[in-house]
Order: sequence, then structure tokens, then C-alpha cells
Amino acid sequence: MKPVLISGIQPSGRLHIGNYLGAIKNFLELQESGKYECLFFVADWHSLTENFDPKEKNEQIMDLAINFIALGINPNLATLFLQSHVLEHTELMWLLTSITPFGELSRMTQFKDKSARQEENVNVGLFTYPVLMAADILVYKAAFVPVGEDQLQHLEFARTLARKFNSKFGEVLVEPKSLMTATPKVMDLKEPKKKMSKSMPGGCLFIDDTEEEIRKKIMSATTDSETVVRYDDEKKPGLANLLRIYNALSSVAIADLENQYKDKNYSHFKKDLAEVVVNYFADFREKKMVWKKREEEVMGILNEGARKAKIMAGKNIADIRGKMGLV
Repeated sequence: MKPVLISGIQPSGRLHIGNYLGAIKNFLELQESGKYECLFFVADWHSLTENFDPKEKNEQIMDLAINFIALGINPNLATLFLQSHVLEHTELMWLLTSITPFGELSRMTQFKDKSARQEENVNVGLFTYPVLMAADILVYKAAFVPVGEDQLQHLEFARTLARKFNSKFGEVLVEPKSLMTATPKVMDLKEPKKKMSKSMPGGCLFIDDTEEEIRKKIMSATTDSETVVRYDDEKKPGLANLLRIYNALSSVAIADLENQYKDKNYSHFKKDLAEVVVNYFADFREKKMVWKKREEEVMGILNEGARKAKIMAGKNIADIRGKMGLV
């Protein structure tokens, strides 16, 4: 049997190029490798810890599912589902809370960061978020989780809970290992010292932006007063950011890009980069328009994915309940 691999993304707004390069591009490569039993999910429960409008949330969930499919997540190669359609996630979360130390949760970086950002809504879900994330992984006995550096603390927390559970009740949970993603650092186009975020749309390159929007954003991206196309993240952060994007979407080495544009100005470079981005996501934009008209079929894919996921999770939950003495 292939080892299980799992990852999810929150439906909390439009996907931008940082989301794609940091996660989904890697998902596509992993499913095509044939090495893993891939499970990818829309983390709708996780997204409820922020203020939201129910109608807008429903639209965000469907939009993310459509994006997954339009970008190339293949239901014949991977299981795609909604987190909230597999109740075993929350059952295991509750079981794990009984062995989770309060002090360890209170030290989690994300709780501190998000609490500071949404002081008016510091809810219990923010605090227990890492336990649900651990359950998302452990309920499938997943061997691997593709993560960036910012998620390593949560994965180590899941490993810690698995060890603690196994020590207390007997071996049943698998300690997941990380598959580090070669995530290019994607920064805001207007303020290149800040990470790209949907909360600053002017400097955010959304993957479903129109061709005109893509060109406009890239041509107006912050660079510097020099004219030499050279990678220097410290002195030329704006240009360095654009070079990383160009490299990630074209596979042309940054050193080769520097040589290619050594006698050309920033405007020429930006114009070419805009075309690279436009062309790279052209197929996605067309497919997304098609899938938006086929929401019933999208739900069919999600329901079938949830059915498969529930079979896996249900078997494992039965083992876990048995170890805990539950009948």
C-alpha cells in the first residue's frame, strides 16, 4: 500500500500566487508522482475561527473546490473532499483534547499571532485549532504532510500528540513526517518587505485576476532606483520578489534571468514577466469558468471524496476508540 499524504487549505478568500506556489503547485506534483495515497481537503471548519458571513463562506468553499479542480487536482489520482463532511475529524479532535496540555496549546505561535490580529474575536476555536489540525492528519494515519517552515510547529505538535496517545493507550497512531515544500518567498508587489496577502489586494496577484489586472499589477510593482536586473533580496527586495516569481513559473534559473536581462531595463523585464504569469494561468482561468457552471458535478466529486475519506477515517477511529476503552 502507498503511504498516505494529506493537506488542506482554508476557504477564506481568493487564492493568490503565493498560495499556489506555496501549496497547490506541490500538491499537483505529489499526486502525479504516484508515490502516495493523496488526500486534499477544503479546511472549512478551520476557517470558522475568523469573522465570516454564512453566504460568503458558502461561496468561498465552492470557489476553493473549483480552484482545486481547475488547477489540476485529479479525483482519479487524489481524494478531494470538504473537511466538514467527514465528522471523524472532530471526533478524534475531542478524543485528543483529553491528552492535550493547556500550557502547550497556549504556547502555539499561531494562537498568539491570530489573537493579536483579531482582538475582538479571540475565540476558543483559535486556541484549539492545532488539535483539530492534528486530528486532520492522525485520523488517516497519514505518513506525510507537505508543509512550509511556518507550519512545522503544528506538525511537531501532531507528532507529540501521537506519541503521547500511543504511550498512554497503545500503538495505533502514526507519527507524520514533513515533506518540506520548496516554497519561493512571495512578497507584496507594492510593499516587498511584507508577505503577499489578500488583505492588501493592490499588491496581491490573485491567480484568477484578468489578464489586464495581472499586467497592471506587475508593471506597477515596486522595484528600486537602479536599472540593473540583479537579484539582491536586501537592497532590491521588489525586484528579487519578481525574479523569484519568474523563476517559479518558468523554471528559468535566476542567474540565467539576470544574464538574459543584463542589457534591458525594468520595464522590459516586467512586461515579459507579466506575459509569463498571464500564459501560465490562462488554462486555469478557462477551466475555472467552465467548472463554475458545473457546481453539481463539483459537489459530486466532493461527495465521492468524502465517502472514500470516511471509509479510511472510520476504520482508524474504530481502532482508536477501542484502544481508549470506548464501546
